[in-house]
Amino acid sequence: MIVAVAILGALVVVLAAALVASRGGLAPRRRPKPGALRILVPFTGGTLEPTVLTAAIRIAQAQEATLVPAYLLRVPLQYPEDSPIASEVEVALPLLEAVEHAALRAGVPVDARIEKGRTPTHALKRLWEVEHFDFVVAPAPNGNGGGFTLKDVSWILAHAPSETVLLKPAPAAA
Repeated sequence: MIVAVAILGALVVVLAAALVASRGGLAPRRRPKPGALRILVPFTGGTLEPTVLTAAIRIAQAQEATLVPAYLLRVPLQYPEDSPIASEVEVALPLLEAVEHAALRAGVPVDARIEKGRTPTHALKRLWEVEHFDFVVAPAPNGNGGGFTLKDVSWILAHAPSETVLLKPAPAAA
């Protein structure tokens, strides 16, 4: 039974990766220009503040850059680091799809990612080790739960390999 669940989980991850890679859908696709700047927008916790997404899209438009939304998937310590976490992928894919549609409506090319790690900062570190980004736009904690913590934000500021903007959206109206 455990093997069947593991195989099913692996299948979900493979299908999810294929979906992200194929970029199927109705929105017109723009290919990134060779040598274009790359703007990373990392997020986690099943949410990405619309204000942060809008700001990242505007920066990408102004810089004629490729937007790289990256969902940072946390793998709990009780599982091996390379474990497929199907429930997290099920959360990540619709969010990445929504980000991609918003960017493509604005005429910004998109190159989406899912990166796994023990913590959001571990996943981000792994991503930075294998890819270059010219700019990072990260959401700061806003009190609504989910996303990065103050500790994560401090780590991002201390370790980001490129220009970094942390954006804290205004609290929602009561």
